[in-house]
Amino acid sequence: MKQSAQGSSGAGTPERRAEGGVRVPAQARVADAPDGFRERDTAVPAARGEHTHSERPIPQPSAVQRSSVRGQILDALRTALATGELKPGGVYSAPVLGERFGVSATPVREAMQQLALEGAVEVVPNRGFRVVERGARELAELAEVRALIEVPVMLRLARTVPGERWAELRPLAEETARAAASGCPATYAEYDRSFHGALLALSGNEQLVAIASDLHRRSQWPPVRQGRAYLVADAAEHMALLDALIAGDVDIVRGLVTGHFAGAS
Repeated sequence: MKQSAQGSSGAGTPERRAEGGVRVPAQARVADAPDGFRERDTAVPAARGEHTHSERPIPQPSAVQRSSVRGQILDALRTALATGELKPGGVYSAPVLGERFGVSATPVREAMQQLALEGAVEVVPNRGFRVVERGARELAELAEVRALIEVPVMLRLARTVPGERWAELRPLAEETARAAASGCPATYAEYDRSFHGALLALSGNEQLVAIASDLHRRSQWPPVRQGRAYLVADAAEHMALLDALIAGDVDIVRGLVTGHFAGAS
């Protein structure tokens, strides 16, 4: 229920990470890097004028499968955002990231352009992409907009959708709880958004689902809360909400959804 601390997909199965578990490590100034992570003489050269110094070299990962390369890179970058490996305010160049993934800069740049449309990064001319920094006010504004959209819809659905339809979503809620127990904020972020999308999908309004999912994703970057205890408590609210929806208890539904967004702001 609460906004997790990492395009809109709506209801459905959460996206997979890039094959081979490819991850994008955080980058930092060389002066701040621990021993073993200092920039070497063999650092990747700059390409197309993009800024590459101060980015940590790491061992070359296995090459990403060429099928759906852009999609795999996009998944890996989203995971890195959700876990905080791509740090707010950090600037990352497509050629360097491409070298790390074992692909050309093109699919990385395309994936970053998608993330820019989603509000996760912004283009920095001749340097690459900067991860957005969101303050408390912007996160509160996102929570307010989500509440204006989702709360009335959920209350309407609570009155009109039969309990057996809600019960069909229990397996997804249980998967969300397992994702929370794993303690991985990136995994939980995907299941959390999928659960919200599945609830709203019962409205039959695809545009609503798409807009709500986009707002939800924006509110997850940068990650604010990543502790396992928080994720488990958040998933428990999903189960409580689903139980109330199945029982047709509109008052409990109202308290859960309004309390969630009030707490998120």
